[in-house]
Amino acid sequence: MSEPLVAVLDLAKAYESGGERVEVLRGVGFSLEAGSSLAVTGESGSGKSTLLNLVGGLDRADGGSILVGGEEVCGLAETELSAYRNRRVGFIFQFHFLLRDFTALENVMIPGMLARQSQVALRRRAAGLLSAVGLERRANAYPLELSGGERQRVAVARALVNSPSLILADEPTGNLDERNARIVEQMLFSLVAGERTALLLVTHDRSLASLAGSVCRLEGGRLGPA
Repeated sequence: MSEPLVAVLDLAKAYESGGERVEVLRGVGFSLEAGSSLAVTGESGSGKSTLLNLVGGLDRADGGSILVGGEEVCGLAETELSAYRNRRVGFIFQFHFLLRDFTALENVMIPGMLARQSQVALRRRAAGLLSAVGLERRANAYPLELSGGERQRVAVARALVNSPSLILADEPTGNLDERNARIVEQMLFSLVAGERTALLLVTHDRSLASLAGSVCRLEGGRLGPA
């Protein structure tokens, strides 16, 4: 039996607040195969974003293990974490965070440029992803010339350009109207399956969560059935 693409075991994280220790995550664990998806729901402040930050190497766990593509994230040095984030992980946030002075195509290319990929191959890859999200005719448009839904589709393409092992999505359709949210959702899940990438997303949107292969709820620092 093959190893999962993503394996999280006994993850723990606590913060100091008002002189008290607050345990945000306690023994959280899950695994994801290539092409699979997990949606994590829960109340605001339950630790959903903290979970994404730990798995994405943006914060450090107090305990536990995070294996992504066979790489133990918890033991990486800061310079190694930077390489991990660029090489292994694609991020999609509620706000698209596109650079306004770059075209849609250039925005998609940025992670590959940071990874020093071949410009010819990178441009071809970015153009193909824009086509996959239905924006091949908008490649030379700037963010201010795009609709909200189009901008978020560019963000989806950007997250996939380095062929990451894992996509982390934090309320990826939270700023969109219902029509555009459904379009982005369908494209996101279709691309994840086609690219054989694992997807971990956190959301309050039950409709979005229902599209994932598995749904869990984060409550009291623990991950359980939704």
